[in-house]
Amino acid sequence: MSILWAVVLFGILIFFHEFGHFILAKLVGVKVLKFSLGFGPRLIGKKIGETEYLISALPLGGYVKPLGEDPNEVLNEEDKPRAFHYQPVWKRAAIVIAGPFFNLFLAYAIFVVFLSINLPIAIPDLDSITTAIENIVEDSPAMKAGLKKDDIILSINGTSVSDWVEMASILSKNPGKELKLEIKRGEQLIHIKVTPEPTKIKDDEGRELIIGRIGISKKLNVHLIQSSGILQATLKGMEAVYEWSVLTLKVVGKILTGAISAKQIGGPILIVDSAAKAASAGLFTYFNFVAIISINLVILNLLPIPVLDGGHLLFMTIEVLKGRPLSEKTMSIMTRAGMALLLLLIAFVFYNDIIRVIVPWLQRMFST
Repeated sequence: MSILWAVVLFGILIFFHEFGHFILAKLVGVKVLKFSLGFGPRLIGKKIGETEYLISALPLGGYVKPLGEDPNEVLNEEDKPRAFHYQPVWKRAAIVIAGPFFNLFLAYAIFVVFLSINLPIAIPDLDSITTAIENIVEDSPAMKAGLKKDDIILSINGTSVSDWVEMASILSKNPGKELKLEIKRGEQLIHIKVTPEPTKIKDDEGRELIIGRIGISKKLNVHLIQSSGILQATLKGMEAVYEWSVLTLKVVGKILTGAISAKQIGGPILIVDSAAKAASAGLFTYFNFVAIISINLVILNLLPIPVLDGGHLLFMTIEVLKGRPLSEKTMSIMTRAGMALLLLLIAFVFYNDIIRVIVPWLQRMFST
């Protein structure tokens, strides 16, 4: 069932994204040769009119292939008016932007439905994920070690930690082991030793595990967006999309500056795992997850990296400023560099996924 919920999620996200490209291309008169959900070998397909509609083997993406997408493609004179490469910049830009826009619209539609039936949209406070301690349990290892409210944990055994999830993960993996913490208290840097107390818990599958806890907690501060009816929901839905987009941009900024660990970046495996957990919690949680991932996809796609939508917009912006397109050689070099960067990012997120999802799963398997 985990795979099924993930396939549904990816299918929805990909369909809306590619449909945005597709419908704008049609509206501005560009001929679309293929519309595919997925990459790679064709599984099933049917040509309707001038477009072939496909479902392909690799579900982690999709594509729309317009006529004349490749500037080197040889075209007949009668085909050029409907070829992508021969369109003015504003038309090409509109087709590119339409994909991310439709993902935003998907998130907006989900939020409006929830708000119209009096289900609030929760926007977490970014400061809630930092390593600042908010509460300390009486007689806990943390209190005995001398930790105090508002202390910020900078590192554990020399390993820097920049967010609460990463810090809690290290503590939980070391029950009964003395750990050295570097703490920022006001303007002071101090060092404290603490031993996480072994604590029995049950995982999602009901297995008993022993983890380490030191008795600190943090309240998740959230801003609730609520609506009193359908009409108000249409406006509040825009507010929810805006606030989630701003939050996502802030997180990306903190990851790029190192304020939040890049280890928290997740990929397809984590999304599969998270989609299954969201689905098990109910349709509201699942579709709220779909909306948030859709907004994340918009931010990712608009990064100015060649091969992404943002990279295409970068090329078009340069074309407008220069008064002519970049040379084929320059675009080819930039595209290859963008592809190399994207492949490195994919490898990195798969590594994170394996460490965060696969390794704990294997440990549970072999510990039984």
